[in-house]
Amino acid sequence: MKKILLILTLLCSTLFCQAQKKEVIVGAEQTNEYFPILKNKRIAIFSNHTGMIGNKHLLDVLLENKFNVVAIFSPEHGFRGNADAGEHVSSTVDSKTGVPILSLYDGKSKKPSESSIRKFDILIVDIQDVGLRFYTYYISMVRLMDACSEYNRKVLILDRPNPNGHYVDGPILDMKYKSGVGGLPIPIVHGMTLGELALMVNGESWLPSSRTCDVTVIPCKNYTHQTMYRLPIPPSPNLPNMKAIYLYPSTCFFEATPVSLGRGTSLPFQVYGHPNMTGYNYSFTPRSVPGAKNPPQLNKLCHGVNLSNLSDEDIWKKGVNLTYIIDAYRNLNMGDHFFRPFFELLIGTDYVRKMIEEGKNADEIKARWKEDVEKFKVQRKPYLLYPDN
Repeated sequence: MKKILLILTLLCSTLFCQAQKKEVIVGAEQTNEYFPILKNKRIAIFSNHTGMIGNKHLLDVLLENKFNVVAIFSPEHGFRGNADAGEHVSSTVDSKTGVPILSLYDGKSKKPSESSIRKFDILIVDIQDVGLRFYTYYISMVRLMDACSEYNRKVLILDRPNPNGHYVDGPILDMKYKSGVGGLPIPIVHGMTLGELALMVNGESWLPSSRTCDVTVIPCKNYTHQTMYRLPIPPSPNLPNMKAIYLYPSTCFFEATPVSLGRGTSLPFQVYGHPNMTGYNYSFTPRSVPGAKNPPQLNKLCHGVNLSNLSDEDIWKKGVNLTYIIDAYRNLNMGDHFFRPFFELLIGTDYVRKMIEEGKNADEIKARWKEDVEKFKVQRKPYLLYPDN
């Protein structure tokens, strides 16, 4: 009897492991699920270079299948993914297909114009996000949802995994700091896919005038929030690898200081340094490169820290880690000249800068937002499409 039980246990364990190892199938790959929805529709897509189905772009697959794609909306970094961060992506055409690329910002309230929205019947969202409040793709999606709700257009989200979807961390955005790098009252790391986030936007009445958008989500298969999904394509020029994506929640804050976070090097978001920082044996020099034409501390020798050798497990364990910015703050000893107002837009609250200036350590500051994290986990629960543990 014991032998039979042991065999059954081993068999169950093997089957569980096989289930865990099943390849994630993203929404865009499930054409049988959404092709019927697109029949006889004028289609717009919100996508960029990450909107791939195998080795073909969603746009090419739709055109090959004779769908009527009339417009493309493309976010920061452009449809082919080679514009600088924050660079304005204007109306143009996709050089490969001739489909018009429309501006995301030519209407009121930084939304697409009415004439752009009236060109299509349904908008497909297929873009790889990284799950952070200051990563701007979700803000563009929400503005498009707003415009679509205003003019009764449908939105179809082809969901993709969140590479930082295994945890929630950071303070909830105080909406007085709402900006182009923070659009919703969510933590820095929200742990949701774009599909889940869109459902939450509707459910929490976060669109203006409490409108709701007609949203359909094609979920990923074989994905849970504990799936450590490795992105097949870098989502933007300065997030070239998974190490950068995992460190991004902690190193992005240097954007609001004079310190370089490695833009213009081979290790963006994986190093930090400044010409006047002392006591370090690592140095680097930012150069003008595609995707970072004019990086901070351009052509200056910076001294600091290389984080690229940290293990993924160490980074995950720490979550949003303020140790790095506290280290640079104390080393440079610039007082009020270290932080720019942009810091509050990134961190989302006013107490973090004050606590750093008062000499508090990273753990003391993190304890302050613990309640935000627990509150948000409860709030988001009804909108999760995938198992959370």
